Amino acid sequence: MQSCDIGVIGLAVMGQNLVLNMNDHGYKVAVFNRTVSKVDDFLANEAKGTNIAGGHSIEEFLGLLKRPRRVMLMVKAGNTVDQMIEHLLPHLEAGDIIIDGGNSLFTDSNRRAKELAEKGILFIGTGVSGGEEGARFGPSIMPGGNPAAWPHVKEIFQSIAAKVDDGSPCCEWVGEDGAGHYVKMVHNGIEYGDMQLIGEAYHLLQTGLGLSADELHEVFAEWNKGELDSFLVEITSSIFATKDEDGQPLLDKILDAAGQKGTGKWTATSALDLGMPVTLIGEAVFARCLSALKTERVHASRVLNGPGAKPVVADRQQFIEDVRRALYCSKIISYAQGYMLLREAAREHGWHLNMGGIALMWRGGCIIRSQFLGRIKEAYDRNPQLENLLLDSFFAEALNHYQASWRKALAHSIELGVPAPAFSTALAFFDGYRTERLPANLLQAQRDFFGAHTYERVDRPRGEFFHTNWTGRGGRVSSTTYNA
Repeated sequence: MQSCDIGVIGLAVMGQNLVLNMNDHGYKVAVFNRTVSKVDDFLANEAKGTNIAGGHSIEEFLGLLKRPRRVMLMVKAGNTVDQMIEHLLPHLEAGDIIIDGGNSLFTDSNRRAKELAEKGILFIGTGVSGGEEGARFGPSIMPGGNPAAWPHVKEIFQSIAAKVDDGSPCCEWVGEDGAGHYVKMVHNGIEYGDMQLIGEAYHLLQTGLGLSADELHEVFAEWNKGELDSFLVEITSSIFATKDEDGQPLLDKILDAAGQKGTGKWTATSALDLGMPVTLIGEAVFARCLSALKTERVHASRVLNGPGAKPVVADRQQFIEDVRRALYCSKIISYAQGYMLLREAAREHGWHLNMGGIALMWRGGCIIRSQFLGRIKEAYDRNPQLENLLLDSFFAEALNHYQASWRKALAHSIELGVPAPAFSTALAFFDGYRTERLPANLLQAQRDFFGAHTYERVDRPRGEFFHTNWTGRGGRVSSTTYNA
């Protein structure tokens, strides 16, 4: 009976589609679900006529698997994962593999990898991106955890993953412990940023030029033929073209209150923990929070005034191009910040992340897939030790060339009273990063004035700290923690 190559627990949308994907690629899959009736329902319907086998108990399910047993959990992140692992452990043996394919917090994966290693069980925390369609026909897969487990799942994962033009799979080993889920978390954070940036471009074009949904469809379809070629721009174009039953644009009927599942917030929180200025993803999260204050915003719209007369746009095509360039430049900043976070997390946790390989994994199957990611891969091919994407010749040249349009688009947003927090913070970061001397010298003087936190001097070596008795009433004692 031990004939199945891999087992999957959890038959919600993602689980079912991954199982069918594995079956399509010649792997025999065993399935189990806590609500056991779902097993029979799946086998009788979506999996009918396949080689997929079902278990009606943990024991029966595990009895279907070849050794070492490979068990992939496609269940809700959090306590559910821990509970399922507890149910599995009494029936597993050393060398068996547990794979968490949900959107788990990377610190949970760090913990699970260590705890299971102590019991002889190999753990993989893998990010899976691409939604329902990706899971069915080729997702981006980001595995990390116990390196000893990778050879046992590599063939399966790379077979079912999306492929780029040269046939390379959008799946490669990411790193140790929770590295796979961390990379997926940053992917989702960048996704938040991309969606917010596209929303701001839409808002600017709609308010500044009064473009109809059909006109916006044409603009975004054209953008998708060039530098902004991506899944999100493509589906945005399709959304503009979709009509409701009455023939009116469906988008206009959708309430402007965004939801979120938490991965963007996790990314922003991790950035704060690591001291990385991932400002754009943070603004994207806060923009969703602001959108959720719908009732308050309706009331505020009747109390608070915006600009007076709407400025006249002299050149419609130039306005559209300025917004396109602002979107492209801001997108560069978003990815640069995401990679800054990955680099710092790798340093903090001792992970060996392949930065170019991560871009390759994101080129197909996932929500942020785009032509743009090929440029990131090329940047790290040119310089594997690249300090920041903005310092790569391709991206630096694009920002330098497009920044005038970027600034004009922001000026338009201010004149129109259109909120563009992601565009704005992206430009502020660009200006801050390229500025040799920032006003943080005043900030440090203030900190030393009120808290004796000390400062460094430009005329002395880094690492020497000084304190001034600013009022003549302070003492000579200073703080021992520079970063207090």
